[in-house]
Formats: sequence, C-alpha cells, structure tokens
Amino acid sequence: MPAITVDNLSKTYRYHRKAPGLRGSIAGLLRRQMLETRAVAEVSFRIEAGEIVGFLGPNGAGKTTTLKMLCGLLYPSGGQARVLGHTPARREAAFLRQISLVMGQKTMLTWDLPAIETLLLHKEMYSISTADFQRNVGQLAEILEVGELLRVQVRKLSLGERMKMELLTALIHRPALLFLDEPTIGLDVVSQQRVREFLRDVNREQGTTILLTSHYMDDIEELCPRVLVIDHGRLHFDGALAGLVERAAPYKLLSAVFAEPVPPAALAAALGELEPRSTDPSTPLRAGDPLRISLAVPRDQVADVAGRVLRLGRVVDLSVEEVPVEEIIREMFRVPGRIGAGS
Repeated sequence: MPAITVDNLSKTYRYHRKAPGLRGSIAGLLRRQMLETRAVAEVSFRIEAGEIVGFLGPNGAGKTTTLKMLCGLLYPSGGQARVLGHTPARREAAFLRQISLVMGQKTMLTWDLPAIETLLLHKEMYSISTADFQRNVGQLAEILEVGELLRVQVRKLSLGERMKMELLTALIHRPALLFLDEPTIGLDVVSQQRVREFLRDVNREQGTTILLTSHYMDDIEELCPRVLVIDHGRLHFDGALAGLVERAAPYKLLSAVFAEPVPPAALAAALGELEPRSTDPSTPLRAGDPLRISLAVPRDQVADVAGRVLRLGRVVDLSVEEVPVEEIIREMFRVPGRIGAGS
C-alpha cells in the first residue's frame, strides 16, 4: 500500500471583496461580492513507503496547502487523499500517531521552557513507555548533537539548535511519515548539512517516508531522488530529479582553460554556432584572450564539441557539468509552461 495516494485533490478559498470606507462597509453588507481562489487544483500523485520526495514550487504555488490537507489540518474542496490507509480530514487517533509535521517558521516548543519539557508532554500524548522514551531521546539527541541542550531554555538556543530540537520532538514517537516544510530555512551552512545527514539517517534506519518542501536546492539534490513540481496549484512534473534536469535543460555546461590564447578565427571555426561566454557573465569574452571559455552545449553534441575544443590548443582544464538545479527551477517558474504538464 502506498504511504500517500492523492487523486484530483483540490482546495478552493472563498472570500469577499470590500471597498474602503464606511460606504464600502455598508455596500458589503447589502450586496457582498464573493470571489474564489484555487490554491490547489486537481493534484494527483502517489508516494511509496520509505521514499524521500521533494515538493517544489514558488511561493504561493500550493505546497503548504497540500501538506496541510495531507495532515488533516485543512479539508479538501474536491478529490481525495489517503495517507497510511487513513483519510486525513477525519483526524483519527491511529492516523495522527503515525505522522509528524515540521514547519520551518512554526514551533512546537515552548519558548520559556527547556525542550525536555515538551518532549515529556509528547511522551504522554503518544503513550510512549519510559524505556522507549529514554532510548529515543538518547539516540536522536546523539545524532543531532544536542544532548547537552535538552535542559536549556528554548529562548536561549540558536536558530540551528532550535531547528534540531523541532526535529527531535517531531520524531520522538517514531512516525512512519514525516512532512517537512522548509526545515532548514534560516540555518547556517553547517547546520543545514547536519540536518540533511540526520534526515538521511532517519530514512535509512527507520524507513520513515519523508515529503519535503524547500527553497534550498542543496536539500533537494542531496535527499530527494524524486521530485514533484507544483505551480499555480497544478502539478507540472512528477519524476526523477535527473529527469527534470534533462527535460528542463537540454544542454550541459562545458568549460575549458587553455595554456595560451587561441586565435579568434580558429575559435570561431571550431565552435560554429555555439557562442563562447566569459566565466563572468558581466565581462564579455574578448577575442584576444580566450584563455577560458564556457559553452552551453546540447547534450547530444557534448563529445563532439569537447573533441573540437581539445584540438584548439593545449588545454590545462576541461569540465562538463549539469546546469545547477537551482537555476533550472528558477527558469521554470520565470517562464510558465517551460517543462509542460505531466511527468
């Protein structure tokens, strides 16, 4: 049975428009103009148990709304969702015991109390035995390196330390499914990496299914073999991250460093229609000093172009790289319909 099954899930918000001032208020009482906004529009996908899936989209795309419907915090306007064999909107105890939600801009911790107090509360909420509680806290605190901070007032912890405590609290009852909404937002590079390693360990050792939204593409690249891309409430892509890269960026970046300048005529003859670029986009490549060139090369021409570049002169460095995923995602949302619909 899939961990998550979503069929034509939709969420529509209704609101009314009001003109300013007293006259607008009176007019709103007598003749209210109702409007609708579709936050999520007929989204369908399945996630198998044990998967880590990235959920991508710009602000306002419908990511958080979808997560909240899957957690049972919002009722869908249409379609249906099954999570761990349950209907989330029913909020059954057996369902709530198996999930956890961490939102980077929200907190489960009590600001004026140490985190251990919140953990003890969760121990009672989830009916965790004392032995299991001590074992879980010990293991999770060791992995996150926060054992000495459990009894420190939350307000005195750094942002990175608080985020680690949020994760520890979310996982204290060993949920089968973990929803993460921007879990590394605002963290420094070291803390971000530590959180990623922790999530990878939890998935590998406990088989926890993870659905992750993040604006940090390093999170997605390191953790998520599969991604869902949503924009304006509609699902535009569902598949392997590598497939998204190939589909949205049908070229690779080839860079070469020469030991000495290459004659402009030879460079133009070898590269044909490909336009060389300076490594610094703000500095045009001058004909007299092409010691370093960078090219966007169609995937099926990489080997041929690399061979032509090597014959131009003595090459001291040559690299062929994928377009950064962050750049691909940014371009996708800048140009609607860039990758088309479907998977």
